[in-house]
Parts: sequence; C-alpha cells; structure tokens
Amino acid sequence: MTTSLAVGRIAGAPISWGLCEVPGWGHQLAPKRVLAEMQELGLVATEFGPPGFLEADGESRVAQLAGHGLRAVGGFHVAVLHDPGHDPVPAVDAFIDECLAAKAGIVVLAAGTGQAGYDARPELDETGWQALLANLDRIADHAASRGVEAVLHPHMGTMVETGAETARVLEGSRIGLCVDTGHLAAAGADPAAIVAAQPGRVRHVHLKDVDASLAAQVAAGSLTFADGVRAGMFVPLGTGDVDVDGIVEILEAAGYDGWYVLEQDVMLPGEPDGEGPLADVRTCLHYLTGSRS
Repeated sequence: MTTSLAVGRIAGAPISWGLCEVPGWGHQLAPKRVLAEMQELGLVATEFGPPGFLEADGESRVAQLAGHGLRAVGGFHVAVLHDPGHDPVPAVDAFIDECLAAKAGIVVLAAGTGQAGYDARPELDETGWQALLANLDRIADHAASRGVEAVLHPHMGTMVETGAETARVLEGSRIGLCVDTGHLAAAGADPAAIVAAQPGRVRHVHLKDVDASLAAQVAAGSLTFADGVRAGMFVPLGTGDVDVDGIVEILEAAGYDGWYVLEQDVMLPGEPDGEGPLADVRTCLHYLTGSRS
C-alpha cells in the first residue's frame, strides 16, 4: 500500500469477528474476547456492533470500551425509508440517543427493506424513491441539529445497493455517504469511481476487499448474500479485487479526515481454534498502516 494510515484513524468493527444483527448469522463470539483482541491489535475505536454486543447503558458502554483502550465511533442502524406511511425519525432519534450517550458521532444508516436479512429486496418505485430521498434529508438535518452526523450506507440487500442507486441518492439528497468498498463492489459498482466523482460527500468509510468471482455470483443472484459471505466473498485487505489503495489515496488527497473502519464480514461455524478472525484483522491493519511485523 502506497498511502500508509496512522492507527489512530482506523476503527474496528465487530462484524470482522462474525458479530451481526441478522438472526442465525453464525456463532457469536463473547464481547470480552473481541474487545480484548481489538486492544491487542492497538485499535483505538470501534463501531457498536449488533444489539447486545456492548453494554446498553451509555455510561457503562463508555467504561466497557475504555477498559480496553477503545472509544465508540458510532453504529449501524437499519431504517425503512421508502414507505410513505412510515416515519423513520423516532427510531433513528432513539439511536441518536444511544450514540450521544456513548460519546459517538456517526449514525450509519442502511435503507432497510422491512424484511429480515439481506438476501432479497423489493423493487423500489418512484413513490418509494421520493419518500426515501425526503427521509434522508430529514434525518440528516435532524442528526446535525443534535450534534451527530448521519450517513447513508449502500448495502447489499437494502433499497440502496448499486452504483446507480448510490448516484441517485447523491443527486437527490444532501446526506453524506458511508462508502463500503466491499458492498459496492459486490453489487457490481466501482467504489473508486464513486469516491473520485464526489469525494466531498464521503463522510465515513468501511474498508473491505472482495473475491470478485464470488461477488459476481451474488450480484447475478446465483448465490445469496449470506451464502457469499459463508463462502468467503470478503477477504483481507490487499488480497482481493478492490482497489483499496487507490480509494484511500483519492480520499486522502481530497482532505478526508474521517474514520476508516476495518470490516471483513465473516460467519463463524463455531468457536474458532487458535486466533480465528484475529489473524485476518491483523492482516488488514498491517496493510493499511504499512506494517509487516
């Protein structure tokens, strides 16, 4: 990697240890183990992870993270944004409460389908698009009024996953973007081109690398998203087909000063022998920092 990042700009994500909010998503490791391994790696911050991973009370959560040399960046919230008859703001507002209590500043939104999991999604009509875009602006403004920043995360199996859908969000709303290099690539988009076109809209970054052959099967519908993850679609940074280095170079040249979150979505069949996911997270961290030790 030609652009090395300071470890102080890199956050962890529990999904790299197999922790996920989707029911039935593999074996869930104990929080104590995951937080201890983040600390062992020298990480200074993490996203929340799924409900129940961290302490529910804000003060207890801050203390829990501080006990492992960590602080909270923010978290992932799935909201139904496309239904004109549904107001997503109250639930988002409750999540903002959670962020503020934990001294975290980023609300990472996904445009949920209203269904469990990420293996299927309905087609969005024009009425749905108008509702989604209007809700994104409402949420962005409301979050800013409360002192946090809301960003939209294009995500496989949600109402915004492809490059074209991401472009429509950028053109039709004011909200900032959480660029997830792996989800965009798995949906057939070019994350480097999206970042290069509007680097100023990028407010948060999830760094993933992807096995392009498996991603193509997911994008074509011959594999579900869950089956793609189970088969190893997401790989350590620098070992797949995403131009992670180029994306970081573009953002750094444009003055991006936000977090880079290490994310390698994995499913664990059971309690791992030996290091387990820690080995891959270490590889990703060393790739970004230029360390090979």
